[in-house]
Amino acid sequence: MMAEDEQGIRLTTEQQKKRRSRSIAIAIVLLALVVLFYVVTIVKLGPGIMDRAL
Repeated sequence: MMAEDEQGIRLTTEQQKKRRSRSIAIAIVLLALVVLFYVVTIVKLGPGIMDRAL
């Protein structure tokens, strides 16, 4: 029983490449969303944010 648990699931090299590609695609999409939210926030604040009193 213990030997079966230690082996786990073995992925083929093709499956590993597909998993890596998916991970990279997800990372790119997340980065794009972060940049989009940042840009939208800056645009909504507008240039008036620089004129505020410190």
